[in-house]
Amino acid sequence: MELRQLRYFVEVARIEHFSKAAESLHIAQSALSRQVGLLEKELGVELFEREGRNVKLTFIGKMFLEQAILALKAVDNASRLVEEYLEPERGIIRIGFPSSIASSMLPSIISAFKKEHPDVRFHLKQASYDTLTEGIKKREIDLAFIGPVPANDPELHAHILFSENFLAMLSDTHSLAEFESLSLNQLEPEPFVLFPEGFMLRQIVVDACVQAGFQPSIPYEGEDLDAIKGLVSSGIGVTLLPETTLFGNLPEGLKKIKITYPDVKRSVGLIIPKNRKLSPSENLFYEFVLEYFRHLNMWT
Repeated sequence: MELRQLRYFVEVARIEHFSKAAESLHIAQSALSRQVGLLEKELGVELFEREGRNVKLTFIGKMFLEQAILALKAVDNASRLVEEYLEPERGIIRIGFPSSIASSMLPSIISAFKKEHPDVRFHLKQASYDTLTEGIKKREIDLAFIGPVPANDPELHAHILFSENFLAMLSDTHSLAEFESLSLNQLEPEPFVLFPEGFMLRQIVVDACVQAGFQPSIPYEGEDLDAIKGLVSSGIGVTLLPETTLFGNLPEGLKKIKITYPDVKRSVGLIIPKNRKLSPSENLFYEFVLEYFRHLNMWT
């Protein structure tokens, strides 16, 4: 069994068409068919069944595909690790992050890091909370910024960088807009604009409302922070957002107000895997981020 046969097999399984997969791989269809045939012969099973001009994985083919993908990832990771040990300043770091730090914190950190390590490259992936934690465990992401920081996960090492408060966001024409602070239960009658189910920012807000004694009405949902801010500034509802999402580009007509009760906050940090050692490039960035926030905390 050869690595190229596994790569060919995975590409055919992805595209479900031999000639299109051959074009994608820049090889002749006959060569592709021959290599997949040799793989099937060695395994003693058929991995594909024909459906007209297309192909579909057999039951055993689907099982084999899962393991083939894991095997190829392991080989690619091993090759990348060797390259980075030889040249740690030219490595590639795969970083995951939530939308709530995309526009402010992350660009500043990467910009500062690139001044010291200009040849290190980044692959950035914005994702939900669960996707970030699973991505680290499955080695699809090397490091991830996350909030709140997961506690007691046996597969993750987590480092808290800072904690931040949530603020109430209202239109400046709202009857409560002149207040400098408010209790969350004062917003009980209001329609809320929140992230959809499954987003951690939504869960934090809902939990805080329940703690304040009410279940929030959520007629408006959105996955984009700027869209949520815009909807609130237009006066159709209210929301709660962490402070780091409010740096810089606030829409006109938006008012932010401190919440006195309950104490709505989250931790923000960095997670890495427990079951493997960071590559030299990854460790450079990891140590840089820790020092970056240690320095910030000295002056706050």
